[in-house]
Amino acid sequence: MSSQNLSPEIVDFLNHGTRTGKIAFTAADGRPLIAPVWFLVEDDVIVFNTGAGTAKGKALRRDPRVALAVDVEEPPYAFVQVQGVAELSEEPAELIRTATALAGRYMGADRAEEYGKRNGVPGELVVRVRPTKVVANLAVAD
Repeated sequence: MSSQNLSPEIVDFLNHGTRTGKIAFTAADGRPLIAPVWFLVEDDVIVFNTGAGTAKGKALRRDPRVALAVDVEEPPYAFVQVQGVAELSEEPAELIRTATALAGRYMGADRAEEYGKRNGVPGELVVRVRPTKVVANLAVAD
């Protein structure tokens, strides 16, 4: 299945549990790089936070094109790849809001505020990936 939109079925897959995303980006010298990220889907946009000084942060300032892959590593095996363009924000309230929401998903509601305060600080970025292409197979082994 290939499209430009996140269908409800794809959003459900991406939002399920605590699956991590693997974000692909390009280094300054052109090398492809990949890193795991905690992410959310908000209004059909992939959202994650990263440090402005990290390889991801620097790369996204240079070239906002990215791809995010999320997979299930057991039968029936499944994956979603979202290709898109990243938009960056350093707005303080948005940093805290997204860091808290991400922590709620991955660390649980009881630790969300703690991680939100720790991770939603100056020097961090909110990254929003607007999909340009979505490739998925939600039942590879079927």
